[in-house]
Amino acid sequence: MERFICDAMLGKLAKWLRVLGYDTTYRPDLDDAELVRLSWLEGRIILTRDTRLAARKVARRNLVIAHDHVERQLEQVVRQLRLKVEQTAFTRCLVCNEELFAVDKEAVRNLVPPFVFATHDSFARCPNCGRHYWKGTHWQQMLERLRKVASPDQDVADASRNPQQPRPDSAPDP
Repeated sequence: MERFICDAMLGKLAKWLRVLGYDTTYRPDLDDAELVRLSWLEGRIILTRDTRLAARKVARRNLVIAHDHVERQLEQVVRQLRLKVEQTAFTRCLVCNEELFAVDKEAVRNLVPPFVFATHDSFARCPNCGRHYWKGTHWQQMLERLRKVASPDQDVADASRNPQQPRPDSAPDP
């Protein structure tokens, strides 16, 4: 599976790649040299809007993002790199990029809003930042947005296919 590193101009794209389940580093504090170094060390494709960065010989694995709007950016990445969007969607923390793990409902009783606890059965937690995820209204909205950018021959997985795998209920910034 592809791994990415986004430059400082692509924070929203990084979040949406995480929604798709792709390991995506986003550190806006990195300069170009450090971005390239990390891409080499960690085997990541550089996603950038900076054509000068992409032209550097040491930045061989890169994709120059042509669009300003995040949905068009995501569509470009999915189509040009032929990414799969259904197998791993909603499996990463949108904040810190760690893989989520399922947690028992009782474990989140006092950690999520009471209404959420009462109306949901499936939860996940990020092992790094402790953020909790569930299949709420944001999940459905994100699923619809993903369907818009998926390649015509792909279908975005419906979480009901795998009820053991919780899905996040927080959307990246539009």
